[in-house]
Amino acid sequence: MLNATERPQAAMAPKESSFYEQLGRRIAERRRVLGITQVQLAGALGIAQQTMAHYEAGKVRFAAALLPVLAEALDLTIEALIGVESKLRAKHGGKRGPAPKIQQQLEQIARLPKAKQRFVGEMIDSVLAQASR
Repeated sequence: MLNATERPQAAMAPKESSFYEQLGRRIAERRRVLGITQVQLAGALGIAQQTMAHYEAGKVRFAAALLPVLAEALDLTIEALIGVESKLRAKHGGKRGPAPKIQQQLEQIARLPKAKQRFVGEMIDSVLAQASR
C-alpha cells in the first residue's frame, strides 16, 4: 500500500491547494453519504487509510490514475468528483444540483446483474399497469 510519505510533496500553489481541499471535502462527504469508512475506501484504492485521510484533508496530491477508481468507488462521474459537472451542466443548459432521485435509482439499477434488472423492470411494469387502471 502507498502512503503519503512515500512521495515527497512540493508545496502547492494557493489555487492548487484550494482545488485539493475542495476535492477532499467532496470525497469525504460522498463517502459518508454512502456509509463507507476511510479504511474501506482506502482498501478499494489500494492505499493506506492514513493516505486517504490526507486526501480528504486536501493535504496531498494524488495520481490522476486514481480518479476513475475513486469515482467508481464513490458512485460518481469523474466530473462530479473534481467539481466540474455542475459547471458543464450550466454551460450546456442542464439543471444544476444533484441528479433527481429517479435518475440516481436508474443508474443504480443499471449496475445490477441482468437477472435483478429484469426483476426490477417487472416490478415497475406491474406498478405502472395498476396505476393506469
